[in-house]
Amino acid sequence: MNRNYLQTLVYAIPKAELHVHIEGTLEPGLIFRLAGCNNVKMKYTSIEELHSAYRFSNLQEFLDIYYQGAGVLLQEEDFYDLTMAYLKKCREENIVHTEIFFDPQTHTHRGVSLKTVVNGIQLALNQAQQKWQITSRLIPNFLRHLSEEDAIACFQQLLEFREYFAGFGLDSSEVGHPPAKFERLFKRIRKEGFRTVAHAGEEGPAQNVWDSIHLLGVSRIDHGVRSVDDPELLNELARLQIPLTVCPLSNLKLKVVNGLKDHPLKKLLDHKVLATVNSDDPAYFGGYLSQNLIEIAEALDLTKEEIIQLAKNSFTASFLDEADKQKWITELNKF
Repeated sequence: MNRNYLQTLVYAIPKAELHVHIEGTLEPGLIFRLAGCNNVKMKYTSIEELHSAYRFSNLQEFLDIYYQGAGVLLQEEDFYDLTMAYLKKCREENIVHTEIFFDPQTHTHRGVSLKTVVNGIQLALNQAQQKWQITSRLIPNFLRHLSEEDAIACFQQLLEFREYFAGFGLDSSEVGHPPAKFERLFKRIRKEGFRTVAHAGEEGPAQNVWDSIHLLGVSRIDHGVRSVDDPELLNELARLQIPLTVCPLSNLKLKVVNGLKDHPLKKLLDHKVLATVNSDDPAYFGGYLSQNLIEIAEALDLTKEEIIQLAKNSFTASFLDEADKQKWITELNKF
């Protein structure tokens, strides 16, 4: 497919993004601006020096610098500015619906209140819907390298803001922190009537995907690319239509795959798995949603029909109501 045509197509079609960490959209320029405003001392002396540090060998190396970057977020306006910058990208890229992760413990452990975080993010989401008709859902994620007790305490505090949340998730270091560690927490979340999602099968094995389904009762798997190691799991994902929110450039930058030509997305699609393409932490991994779609489509020689199917999958896998899902799928049929 001609690259110009591919770019035109990807930017033209309506899309939903289901796997983006709002703290991972924190661009170096905004980091330095907020550090100056909030008198936060930076380890790096320039935007260029910070950006040059974005060479990661694994997930933990990324997380170390990711948490440092989040340290500049202190005021409600900071979270507003962060979220609005991402939503402007959505408008440019025709992302009409987004389901945004945030990490409450990353901020409360620094002494930032949940009210500061949630109010800042939600104000930007409300304005984007009013001005640009971008719909959104907010999904707090718990940090799996911390204890389940810490996550349960955080969950109880988050219930004050429950009207804003579509569900709850699990992220951070997968290795050494299996889904079973959070079985009691996720039971509580589901008992409160929320849906659940979890990062699994990124650095960890396919078994983590099985356990997220059976022990955590998730509606979606974030990443899930290791599912291709288990044919029985692939069949089960296809049968149950449990979505995978795949992030190609993230997988490349974190050495989950050696190159995009090795990425398992095509295999997932061929097995009728409900896979979607997303950006994960685009400020750190070199591309927002459209760039992820363009680069993976080129690497795997995806057809126009497969690209449109990925966009349809993004709405099918979303937490939108059925009428809104069908509205956007009908729009995509026009292409």
